[in-house]
Amino acid sequence: MSQEVRVAVFRPNDERLQNAIELLDSLGATPVDDPMLAVEPTGQKPREDAEYAILTSKTGVELVADAGWTPEETTLCAIGDSTAAVMRDHGFSVDIVPDEFSSTGLVETLRDRVPGARVEVARSDHGSPVLTDGLEAAGSYVHETVLYRLVRPPESGKSAEMAAKGELEAALFTSSLTVGHFLDAAAERGVRDEAIAGLNDAVVGAIGDPTRETAEAQGIDVDVVPDAADFEELACAAVEAAAPTYHE
Repeated sequence: MSQEVRVAVFRPNDERLQNAIELLDSLGATPVDDPMLAVEPTGQKPREDAEYAILTSKTGVELVADAGWTPEETTLCAIGDSTAAVMRDHGFSVDIVPDEFSSTGLVETLRDRVPGARVEVARSDHGSPVLTDGLEAAGSYVHETVLYRLVRPPESGKSAEMAAKGELEAALFTSSLTVGHFLDAAAERGVRDEAIAGLNDAVVGAIGDPTRETAEAQGIDVDVVPDAADFEELACAAVEAAAPTYHE
């Protein structure tokens, strides 16, 4: 690579962040790890008598497995392949994965199956209402269990300071919440406008259209949205856009 490409990554401080750092290293980029999400479990356990149960994240699967959740004769649904893989790793059978890995995709897949059915949705406190509203509109009885809250780590924000100084070549937003928390961290440091300007001089990647829409609504120009909501695709596309010679 002919120039240093500093890439901000906001994933939670667990194996997801470590994997992101390793991926960026392999692409010849310089990772700027600045976790914008931390998990606070609520201790709540999903009901076990629903006809359908939906899990939407690796974290949620791990929490229900640790809680000893044993759904009875329930059709288990995962929002995407990665969640489904973690479910299987923890001994859950996965009956339904939508073609489109999103709340909208789940609603479309389940719309004709759930009229009159009890549906359990187990997820974070920032789950999209698209899922619950869509299932209710389809005629199901939805019960939502908040398994964990997603909060901003108090030490977060070094990437905002770097963006404000023009020291980032790229930033990778993996949810609308990471966008909001980045801007909150920037505001806390008194550099919100400068950080946005710095991002707009860099390559900004968003993992999907909802994240892109959130960023653009706040004045952040988004340059890269991968075809699939996949972090590796996001990172590769953003690094390529920031430094087209990275693969040489």
